[in-house]
Amino acid sequence: MNFEELLEESVRIHGHLCPGQVLGVRMAIYGLRKIGITDPKGQDRKKIYLFVEIDRCATDALQSVTGCSLGKRTMRFVDNGKMAATFVNLESGKAVRVVAKEEAREKAKEYFPEIDDKYQCQLEAYKIMPDDELFSCQSVTVQIPPQDMPGRPLSRVKCDSCGEYVQDMREVRVNGSVLCRTCANGGYYQIEDRAYC
Repeated sequence: MNFEELLEESVRIHGHLCPGQVLGVRMAIYGLRKIGITDPKGQDRKKIYLFVEIDRCATDALQSVTGCSLGKRTMRFVDNGKMAATFVNLESGKAVRVVAKEEAREKAKEYFPEIDDKYQCQLEAYKIMPDDELFSCQSVTVQIPPQDMPGRPLSRVKCDSCGEYVQDMREVRVNGSVLCRTCANGGYYQIEDRAYC
């Protein structure tokens, strides 16, 4: 995998070049290598599953390089607010969790002391810093339930309250009723008018 080409493609998708893009591309290359994936968008595309723990620039880079996405059900967002990702080889079962080291931000200055702008300094340093200065890596075990795997939905049920359909066992059962999570627990939105727009 050619780093410069992967970075260029990631920037095209993300919209701008930033330290997060460089870090995300490097993290993706590193994680894929650790689980034995060499062609994530080709022959290995059905072997990879990715958990991302942050919704920042690096996630776009991870998606760009790995080919994983929420829509393909090969990427799962776990909102931990950490610059971390877990790479899973579905065929071999090998999984690693890669975390960006916080100290890499300061260490970047050692590589380019002449660059005053800290973001520009990080951007350039992240391109050349050794993997072990950028990342920590742990072998992990990940259990992915069948309803979270790629492929057709395993179930589809109607919410007894709002009438909307819920897929892949995301429903909640309360006192004999089948409810969507919003009707059971409240949602991220509040309905202003029962009429549809």
